[in-house]
Amino acid sequence: MPGQRGPVPVLDGGRDISREILQAVDEHETVNTSETFSHVPQPELKAAIDRLASRSMVIYETHDSEVPVLSAEGQAIAEEGSHEYKVWDAIRTKGKVSIKELPKLVGSDSAKVGQGNAFKLKWISKDSSGNLVPAAKDVEDHTRELLLKIQNMELDDAARKAIPDLRKRKLCSLTKVISYTVKKGPKFATEIAVQVTDLTADMIADGSWQTANFKSYNFRALGASQNPGALHPLNKVRAEFRQIFFNQGFVEMPTNRYVDTGFWNFDTLYVPQQHPARDLQDTFFVSDPPLGDFPRDDPVADVAMVKMEGEARKLYAAPEKVEAKPRDYEEYWNNVRESHQAGKYGSIGYRYPWDPTEARRLVLRTHTTSISAWCLHRLAEDPRPARYFSVDRVFRNETVDATHLAEFHQVEGVIADFGLTLGGLMKFMENFFGQLGITNLRFKPAYNPYTEPSMEIFGYHTGLKKWVEIGNSGMFRPEMLQSMGLPADLRCYGFGLSLERPTYVPSSYRPPYNIRNVLTSNRMIRYGVSNIRELLGSKCDLAWIQDQSAVRLDKN
Repeated sequence: MPGQRGPVPVLDGGRDISREILQAVDEHETVNTSETFSHVPQPELKAAIDRLASRSMVIYETHDSEVPVLSAEGQAIAEEGSHEYKVWDAIRTKGKVSIKELPKLVGSDSAKVGQGNAFKLKWISKDSSGNLVPAAKDVEDHTRELLLKIQNMELDDAARKAIPDLRKRKLCSLTKVISYTVKKGPKFATEIAVQVTDLTADMIADGSWQTANFKSYNFRALGASQNPGALHPLNKVRAEFRQIFFNQGFVEMPTNRYVDTGFWNFDTLYVPQQHPARDLQDTFFVSDPPLGDFPRDDPVADVAMVKMEGEARKLYAAPEKVEAKPRDYEEYWNNVRESHQAGKYGSIGYRYPWDPTEARRLVLRTHTTSISAWCLHRLAEDPRPARYFSVDRVFRNETVDATHLAEFHQVEGVIADFGLTLGGLMKFMENFFGQLGITNLRFKPAYNPYTEPSMEIFGYHTGLKKWVEIGNSGMFRPEMLQSMGLPADLRCYGFGLSLERPTYVPSSYRPPYNIRNVLTSNRMIRYGVSNIRELLGSKCDLAWIQDQSAVRLDKN
C-alpha cells in the first residue's frame, strides 16, 4: 500500500481549524485572522495555515504589529475607576473625610496615588479643619475611558497619544501580535484531498499512478538541527596552517613544554640577561619552584620527535649511515655562557657576567622558539637538512584589551640546510604566503637578538590601501647555532606569525565597510571579530562558534 498524506486536522479544543479556514476563505475570498480567528492561539493557527499552504490550497501574508495590552492594575481601573475617581467619589458621598480615614474607604494604594492626582485635577480640597472635601460637583474619569478603549481595541487619536503616558504609569504595555491575511490558492478546495507520498510497483502495474494525487516535494524545507560539535575558528585556521607545512615537507615539533627555563627560552637564543623581554613587565616567572634543572634529556619529547620525523629521515637520508654524536649538555651550557660573556665563533659577545641562576629561572614560555632551539640542538647529533614547524600557545605579560591577550598562539617554521642565503628566505616566504593567497610582499630590515639578518614581512591590504605586518623572519645567528654543535656551513631560516591575526580583525585595521570573510584581494582568513576577547575566553559565544563555516584558504 502506498504511503499517504491524509487530511489529519489541526485541532483546537475539538475544532478543525484547517477546515474552518477553508470555509471562511470560500465565503469571504480574503480572511483576516485577527478578526475571524482572534481567539485561536497563534501557534495552532500558523500550523493550520502552513498545512494548507503546503498543498497550494491557500496563500497568505504575515503582518506583525504592536498592540497595547492592559496590566492587572489597568484592568482593575477599567472595571472600577481610577484611583483619583475613587477618592473623589468617597469624599463626595460622605461630604468630608479626614486624611487618616481615607485609606479605610478606598484602600491604601488608591488613597496614596489618588489623593495627589485628585488635588492636581482640582476635584478635592481641604477645609479649615484639614478635612478633605469635594471641590467639583461632576468629574469625567478620562483615565478609565482611555483604558476601556484600549481594552475594547477602539483606539482613536486620543487613546494612541495617551499610550506612552499609560505605559510609564505601568497601566498598559505593548505586545507583538502576528496576524495573517489568507486568500485562495491555485489548488483551493473546501476539502483536503488525500496525497500519495510513495510511488510503488503496484501503482505502476495497475496504472493508478496516472490519476494519483502525489504530494509535491518541498525543496526549501530545512532538516532538523543535529546539534553537532564544532571546531573553534582558531583550530580551523591551525589545521589549514599544519596542512600547508606538511605539504612542504615540514616535521611538527613536540610543543608540550609550556613552562621552561630561561636557558631554553632566552639564553640559547642569544638573548642577553639584561634584555627588556626578560623583565617582569613582559614575562610570567614561576614562583614555586623558582628554578628548573640544568639542560638535560627529555625522553618524552625525544620519543615524539623520532615518531614525527620518521618519514622525513627517509626523504633526507644520506646514502651512507651516519653515526649519531651524543648530545653533551654540559658543553652546550658552557658554549652559551662563553658566547654571552666573552664572545665565541667570531663574535665578541655581550661582555657581561653571565648568571647561571638567571638561566635556570622558570618562565611560561614567551615563544615557541625555545622548542626550535631544543630541536636544533638535537639535530647536532646528525647535522642534515631539516624542516620543523610548530603551532602552539605562548604567554606574555600583556595588558588585556581588544587586541592583546596574555595568552596567544604562535606559528613558527625552521629550515636547516647547507648554503642557505637571505634571497632564498625571501623566495620561500613568497611561496609560503602564496599558499594563503597573499602574493604581494615587502620585506623590511628589523632586529632580533637571535637572527641576523632579520626581516619584518608586510602584505598590501587593498581595502585599507596600506601595508600591514603579517610576519617576522631571519637567519639564526652563528652564536646560537654553533653553540649547539652544528657545523659552521649549516644555516637556518626562522620565521613566525600569530595564529590569531588571520582569524580576527584588529579594530585599527577595520575599514568602514564589511570585510567579514575576506581581506579584499589578499583573501586572508576572516571571521569579523573586532575584539580578540570575543575569540578566546569567557566572552566567546559558543553559538557563534557553531555557526561558523569551514575555513577556506583561497588560492589564485
